[in-house]
Order: sequence, then C-alpha cells, then structure tokens
Amino acid sequence: MGFWDKIFGEFIDVIDWLDESNDTLVYRFERYNNEIKYGAKLTVRQAQAAVFVNEGEIADVLGPGIYELTTQNLPILTTLQHWDHGFNSPFKAEIYFCNLRRFTDLKWGTKNPIILRDKEFGAVRLRAFGTYEIRIEDPRKFIEEIVGTNGHFTVDDISNQLRNIIIARFSDIVASSGIPILDLAANYDQLSAYVQEKIAREFQSYGLELSKVLIENISVPPAVEEALDKRTSMGMIGDLRKYLDFQTAESLTKEGSTSDMVGMGVGFAMADKLARRFEEQPTKPQKPYVPEPFEKMYYYAQGKEPVGPLNIDEVEALIKEGKIDSDTLMWSTGMEKWTKAKAIEEVETLFNYLTPPPL
Repeated sequence: MGFWDKIFGEFIDVIDWLDESNDTLVYRFERYNNEIKYGAKLTVRQAQAAVFVNEGEIADVLGPGIYELTTQNLPILTTLQHWDHGFNSPFKAEIYFCNLRRFTDLKWGTKNPIILRDKEFGAVRLRAFGTYEIRIEDPRKFIEEIVGTNGHFTVDDISNQLRNIIIARFSDIVASSGIPILDLAANYDQLSAYVQEKIAREFQSYGLELSKVLIENISVPPAVEEALDKRTSMGMIGDLRKYLDFQTAESLTKEGSTSDMVGMGVGFAMADKLARRFEEQPTKPQKPYVPEPFEKMYYYAQGKEPVGPLNIDEVEALIKEGKIDSDTLMWSTGMEKWTKAKAIEEVETLFNYLTPPPL
C-alpha cells in the first residue's frame, strides 16, 4: 500500500464486512500495517463472527453487534499489548470475519465404483452421488486448524477434503450394511442419516458443523441394470399364454401384406403350442433318484476253504460246470452263517432252471 492508503487508514474508524460472494468462509479485513485506531467501531452482522489475532495469537472472538475498540470493551487485548491514545500509537491486530451462514448444495460423488458383495447378484460395483451442507461452528478452531493466515478462504479451498471424508465413510457403511441392491433406493434416508452421524465428529475437528448429507442416487453397472429390467419385464408379463395371445392380437390389428398375415398365423400357432407345453408340464413331483445298491457277492466251500467272491453270473456258470450243487455250502453278505445252496432263494432258482426235463 502507498502513502494515501496509510493516510486514509488513519481516519477510517469503521470496520465491517459485506459478503459479495456466495462461497467465502473467512475474510481478513485489510488495514495498512494492520493498524487499528483506538476507539474504532467494529460492526459484526448476523451470521458473522469477528476473530482478533494479535501477533499470531487469537485474542478474542466477537459475535453479532457493534463494538467500540477500547481497553474497556476488549480486556483480553489489554494483556497482550498496551494501547495509547492518538494516531501515533494505534494498536496492531488482524481481524478475520467468519461467515457463519449455512452453505448448501455442495456436491459429493464417488470417483471410482464401490465394490460390494450382494446376496442375489454377487460382487457388484456401485456409484453414488449427492449433496451436503456445512457451516462454521467454532470460528477459533476453524482458523487455527484450517485457515491459518489465508486472507480469503472459500468453500473450494476445503471442499475436496470434505468430499473425500464423505465418500470414504459412505463406502464403508454401504459395503458393511448388507442391504440388498434392490432395497437401496428404499433406504436413502436411513443411509444419509447414518453417514451424517458417523462423520459429524470429523467435521467438528475442523470447527465445522455437517448440517446434512443427502444421497440422491446409487447406480449399478449397465449389465446389472439390464438384468433388473428383464426381471421387471417377466414380472409384468405374468401369464405367458395371455401375453402371447395379447401380442398376437395386437399385431393383427396393424395393417400388413398377405405374407405378413401368413407369418403371423404361423407365429400364433407356434406361440399357442409353446403356451400349451408350459401348461402341460407335470405338476406331480418327480421321484427322487435312488442309486443302485452294491452288487451281492457269494462264496462257496471247497473242502474247508471258501472260494469267492462271485457274482450271480459266475455262480450260474459254476453250477453248469457241476462245481456247485444244491448241497454245496454257500455264504453271502448279510447271511449269519453258511448254508446249503438250495436254501438261498436266488441260487435255488438257478438249479430249477438248469434241471433237465425227464425223458
């Protein structure tokens, strides 16, 4: 600043700020060498707070009202710096105006899809976007933690960080909620309230209040959308025969050539046959499949030694060869003891079958 800025600064005794923008969070009142005249008038409007910073230390935070800057009105500053009357020794301090109004319609959205496991569709990628609202809750903390010495701090200067916090917590909450994809749209309000509750404390650590979080849309990939559309269509079709009849009747009402009519007639016949096939499907439950039991094996006594195992075909061959007769001792799985061959039902039938007729 030049010489005239210094001169005019000595005579300006009204300190105030009118916000001409829509996105300013903090504005530093500019004075030549930060010199403020003793007895100057400070005007703090509604939805504003004035923060005094003296030699890098926050001295006081003033709410809405008109203040005369004297030692009686600002006792905290008295302990930091001695005030003298007159232009030769004005006190030096920085005044930051904080905009306390609510900033609405701030956008958030997922940069990359969120991958979660759905019970019905398996692994699915989701995208989401919405809006949120913030306001400065603690001017002292906000200047200490975020603003620093920035003379003009806007929403854009912090919006990226706030969006990242919302997206990170939203991803965790949706992935762990277990809500089916088909039910997400019915739970936007509950999810929004839960996300707001979970991340409100993180915003408070910056001196900000997260007033509201809204979820406007959660979308799925095109392949999942197509599957959902097909399912919806099948639900709307309902009875297949009625649907085919309706489609055929509708096509008949439209003008067309003879070949078109013939083609529609063939189509109607095929549709009718298809519908009848659906209707003629058996309603009785199918018999459950029962696996075949293990093949029964036999043993026969040759002297004092058992010979086997033999299946029924091999037993029949030995009967034909005369190695097994009706009195031969035999044993099979499930029998308690050895017994004569003629006492085993399935073996006894072989003897009857092989017995030659009388001459």
